[in-house]
Amino acid sequence: MSNEKPNPQPTSGPEAVSRRGRRLPATRPLSLAALPAALLAVVCAAPAPGATAPGAGAPPSAAVTTDARTDARTDARTGTRTDARRAATTFDTAPARAALQRLLPRHAGQFTLVPDPAAGPDTFTVSGTAGAITVRGSTGATLLTGVGWYLQHVAGADIGWPGESIGMLPARLPAVPAPVTRAAQVPHRYALNDTDDGYSGPYRTFEEHQRQIDLLALHGINEVFVQVGAEYPYYRALQRFGYSAEELRQWIPGPGHQSWWLLQNLSGFGGPVSERLMRERAELGGRIAEQLRGLGMTPVLPGYFGTVPPGFAARNAGAATVAQGDWAGFDRPDWLDPASPVFAKLAADYYAQQRAVFGDSTMYRMSPLHEGGLTGSVDVGAAAGAIQDALHAAHPGALWAVLGWQDDPTAELLAGVDTSKLLILDGLSDRYNRLDREQRWGGAPYAMGTIYNFGGHTTIGANTSVWLERFGPWRTKSNSALTGIAYLPEATGTNPAAFDLFTDLAWEPGPVDQRAWFAGFAARRYGRADAEAAAAWEELRKGPYSTSSGLWSESQDSLFSARPSLTAAGAAYWSPKSMRYPAGSVRRALDHLLKVDPALRGSSAYRFDLVDTARQALANHSRVLLPRIKAAYEAKDRARFRALTAEWQDGMRLLDQVTGSDPNLLLGTWLSRARSRGADRAEQDRYEYDARSLLSVWGRRSTSEGGFLHDYANREWSGLVSELYAPRWAAYFATLDEALVAGAAPREIDWHAFEEEWAGRTTRHPDRPIGDPYRLATAVAAALPAAPAAG
Repeated sequence: MSNEKPNPQPTSGPEAVSRRGRRLPATRPLSLAALPAALLAVVCAAPAPGATAPGAGAPPSAAVTTDARTDARTDARTGTRTDARRAATTFDTAPARAALQRLLPRHAGQFTLVPDPAAGPDTFTVSGTAGAITVRGSTGATLLTGVGWYLQHVAGADIGWPGESIGMLPARLPAVPAPVTRAAQVPHRYALNDTDDGYSGPYRTFEEHQRQIDLLALHGINEVFVQVGAEYPYYRALQRFGYSAEELRQWIPGPGHQSWWLLQNLSGFGGPVSERLMRERAELGGRIAEQLRGLGMTPVLPGYFGTVPPGFAARNAGAATVAQGDWAGFDRPDWLDPASPVFAKLAADYYAQQRAVFGDSTMYRMSPLHEGGLTGSVDVGAAAGAIQDALHAAHPGALWAVLGWQDDPTAELLAGVDTSKLLILDGLSDRYNRLDREQRWGGAPYAMGTIYNFGGHTTIGANTSVWLERFGPWRTKSNSALTGIAYLPEATGTNPAAFDLFTDLAWEPGPVDQRAWFAGFAARRYGRADAEAAAAWEELRKGPYSTSSGLWSESQDSLFSARPSLTAAGAAYWSPKSMRYPAGSVRRALDHLLKVDPALRGSSAYRFDLVDTARQALANHSRVLLPRIKAAYEAKDRARFRALTAEWQDGMRLLDQVTGSDPNLLLGTWLSRARSRGADRAEQDRYEYDARSLLSVWGRRSTSEGGFLHDYANREWSGLVSELYAPRWAAYFATLDEALVAGAAPREIDWHAFEEEWAGRTTRHPDRPIGDPYRLATAVAAALPAAPAAG
């Protein structure tokens, strides 16, 4: 259940280059809120079914603009760029300046951002004296990457995801000892899994997305997947192909589940969605795309590869569809054969509707036949060629980004396309051994990716040593097709160290020493070097951040969040079933963090790391406690059973309290965001169910049980622990206690019904942190056994 990356033409900008070299003006997206009423009616009001012939018509064009930046073309295979001409003017630094003001409100005035059209692509130079730092760069985003480099290597401060230490910066920023120039080692630096919008927050505000973009630019990313509002082009286009607005609103899932609808895995669940919400989401997605363009970053938009509602062939003469079968218990949407003539018409209408709101891009994300789609009698190579042709008809020369996951992309698909206009986002680069991507994909360009988080799990860890062992050699070998990195956790906003290190790969000119990197991270993370902080992060480096490849790319999840059983080995069905590192490393790291200099404890970075480490130490202890509880139950030792289950429940109460002290670990925020998008009580309740169900049952009974989706998105959040996980375990332990007293088998509990009842609630939870993180983390340490000394 994971996802992707890429880009060919200019990394951003409203001009495209056709296959014949003719310059084609591209449109900027329309702002739905700012449109005149008459034009808004044309763009947004659903036309009466059948009012327009299928595929006919196009939305009004937005104002045509030109790009003042360098006209450059990029070869996707080699990553080299050649300048066709030098622009007469330079790019506008105002978007980068605005981002800098948001990121460093007290210090932004000490930076001078200079556009440098003479610089190489993806290059920045940092120089300056105390209080007067100059950053020169090739794009707005690259200027911010230079600021990020300065903070990391000169000022010694961190703006992480989440947590920051900028409050420790001196009033006057330190000088740069000597000018430093850095160029990206790869042209493609892609971010965001197809599932990120679902698992990280489908109801987020523009300000939250803007913060995410600022952080991605600061860390050197230049291509970002934009999923918000992706349902709107489908909604608009398909009304021209025989579907009513009401039918489509029933077919489109709630925002929490739309990621998997776009992957052609399911439809309808968590909805229906209102037209008002779809318009608001389209407006939000358009703003996100514009924010990226303003910084010179590429908004990677969903492309069209053939997903259609039921009955499409019956409503459209000449159409051929293939039933896609089952995905984890869901009926998948049908696939329109891309070789059929109707496909080109629908694709053209889809891209026209998308352009009206999101504007044009040079990169589009598509994964046909994702996770088990059925080909029927379709020629996959011909289908892939038709998909690419439709993309290039709408966006000449655009790059197709496809996820490298399971068996995809297949040799048949690759044989049907121009692979110089393709980028494979490898989701398995750090998961398995003996990988040869050039042989596997026939030399097609690819980006080395990582999916170290599944479902939004709060677990700490990543295969960082594998990244460092592979990236350099894979990039520099003689036949290398590696042209990028792909940051693909299923949910972002966890593991700030992993985010920092993975994005650093693309900018470091030589090998990265893992131990030295983590020592430097510990120093800047809290604002200055501290022996206890260094010791804490050395423990974390050796433990959860040095897990090996071979089978997994994520660490184990918590048994506290697992469906109750004396033999529970994990919460999510597809997660590791045992510890992937010695648990003592996290326990010792907690002790060290509690001893960090009090002067360094005020930052949000320190508070998050302390809470997160305490949370992980408790979670790891669940794997020690449960076998003891099982042994006591099987020995029919009621006194010990009750003492151990009381200890378990005390641990869960403490877990809820400590996570409740950090703003990043609150169920209340997740739920209040969902409710805020509803226009009335019924709609608010529907979106809250969409959000709650994703964390618990995930889908209906057949998918939750038969498809093993329940608890896939488990996470240790305050409110979720106290209202779902703890009562679930309490109910289970009660049945075991009754069985011990009666000398009988324990009664069965319908766990799906238990979890479905919770998903349907509308109880409120705090959306602001409560409690002192240091005091609560100290209580966690006191409640846990001491860790053995490091070996």
